[in-house]
Amino acid sequence: MTERDTPMELLRLAALDAEDLGVISAHLQDAILKASDLAYLAGQHRFVLVARRFDWSAEDGAPPRRRLTGIHFERVLKVRTRGITPGADAETPLELLAVTFEPTEAPSGTATLVFAGGAAIQLDLECIEMQLKDLGPVWEVEGRPDHEAVAAGRAAIAGNASRETVSGENRSRETLSGDNGSGGTAPKGNA
Repeated sequence: MTERDTPMELLRLAALDAEDLGVISAHLQDAILKASDLAYLAGQHRFVLVARRFDWSAEDGAPPRRRLTGIHFERVLKVRTRGITPGADAETPLELLAVTFEPTEAPSGTATLVFAGGAAIQLDLECIEMQLKDLGPVWEVEGRPDHEAVAAGRAAIAGNASRETVSGENRSRETLSGDNGSGGTAPKGNA
């Protein structure tokens, strides 16, 4: 343990509303996990996961690093998944992009864990009650996540090339496949 990796540096956050959840989402952006790192404990109304989060709060000039982090949601009423089977022994890593919240009848709502590649987990919550806690291990990594490079690489692998259509003064950019990677169609209109 170096001087920089003291226990006081371990992140510990709680979310009790959508604003708090947004702060935690920012810290979890680009976290990496596997389906075996996820579990729904129905009897306890708890959803838990362990992730390797990118440390976005590292000081300028510090080498990029990841931290092992535990996350749990309390008061979970129901879990729905797309493209993921929690607890499955899949080796494919999942990249967490964001955690969002859509309110229903206050204080209830649905938290969605959005992953790269279109996978998602939706948690129907009685109310927002979530905690994040760094578990200790910290390690240096080769580089920072580069969202533009990742998107371009995924498009190239999928065979989705971009093209620009010029019509007088109006320019529109569209993806040849019609999919912008978020499950919807590519935006069309003035550039």
